[in-house]
Amino acid sequence: MKRELKKYRENGVMEKSNKTKHDLLKEIRDEVLDGNDLPLFEERTKNKVYPVIGEGSHDARIMFIGEAPGRNEAATGRPFCGTAGKILDELLISAGLKREEVYITNIVKDRPPRNRDPLPEEIRAYAPFLTRQIEIIQPSVLATLGRYSMNFILETFNLWEELAPISKLHGKVFEANASHGAIKIVALYHPAAAVYNRTLLDTLKKDFLVLKNI
Repeated sequence: MKRELKKYRENGVMEKSNKTKHDLLKEIRDEVLDGNDLPLFEERTKNKVYPVIGEGSHDARIMFIGEAPGRNEAATGRPFCGTAGKILDELLISAGLKREEVYITNIVKDRPPRNRDPLPEEIRAYAPFLTRQIEIIQPSVLATLGRYSMNFILETFNLWEELAPISKLHGKVFEANASHGAIKIVALYHPAAAVYNRTLLDTLKKDFLVLKNI
């Protein structure tokens, strides 16, 4: 496991496109890897899996934010590489987007036990890493995947008055200000929702067209 972690640290999962950004994102990766004070660190080491930091272009205009890794993601260290990832790839293609041109990450960087929903204290513990990723990559659009991500991002950017069930907010665009300037926030269902409810796939494709129009 130690040899695999060394290889993981050396190779990473993120595409090197800008040295300064690469170095800053590598710092985040190493902090999470060595973060024995993180609430899911023990769960990770017990199961001999990886944290999932993020993947894609460091100059992405669109950043997709999920809630937490699943089993396949934790086994590989790559975000959205399982069944939900295949649906995400299909949605990206439908919107004329390439996976390597966007950046994909989660709020929580380690897999919760049995794929349960992330706990509030877990979100609080891992959230600073996501905040730094946003500051480093400086995307124009934050596309939230699922209600946990949507609620967290809306609250982070002080859009408290916009909070509502995702069934009412999906496909909507919100304006906000980040440290690097104006951004748009797009609320989307999590691709996994279409795994269990295939009727949502058409809704997701329609919502993803919002990204294309932006």
